[in-house]
Amino acid sequence: MPSTQVPPIAGAAIDPPSLRPPIDDAAIERVAPSELRARLEALKAGGYAMLLDLGAVDYLGRAPRFDVVYHLLALAAKVATVAEIATPARVRILCGVDEGQSLPTVSDVWKSADWAEREVYDLFGIPFDGHPDLRRIQMPHDWAGHPLRKDYPMRGPALERAPRPAFANKTNVVAGSPPSGRTLEALQEQVKRVREGRP
Repeated sequence: MPSTQVPPIAGAAIDPPSLRPPIDDAAIERVAPSELRARLEALKAGGYAMLLDLGAVDYLGRAPRFDVVYHLLALAAKVATVAEIATPARVRILCGVDEGQSLPTVSDVWKSADWAEREVYDLFGIPFDGHPDLRRIQMPHDWAGHPLRKDYPMRGPALERAPRPAFANKTNVVAGSPPSGRTLEALQEQVKRVREGRP
């Protein structure tokens, strides 16, 4: 199927996210972990019926290290005009979490929090107490570490010294070449061996 994005006459494609309306109208609140569950339940009772997103941010070197962010939306609960529907109320709840600290689950308050909490657990290592099925959702179950932490190794745990695998139809990366820093020297050595007829 062809792309729905047709480049303009100038030849540059337009980025669809840049055309979205701004969402900086959200009220931002910082909540302590001990008050998080009560505040989110109060917001749900106050009309914030939709949990749009739940994510986390790693601020390495800061205390608390992580922020867990809840994006909530309140749509008009009555007959509304087009203008009222176009401007829903938004709120972002930020909760600072130290490494090893857990948060209460809200998957029973908003069903959409179920997989989002699993993703935060999987990629950042932040557990949610009371979650019905808290296990990895993206990484293999035996994966070591949490890939979205800022101190996570670039190529994964214990892979920094592993040679590159052979990629099908890739001639620019030689199988067995070092992962970083010494690639040029390794390629030059391999070319030298081939020219001299050595394996």
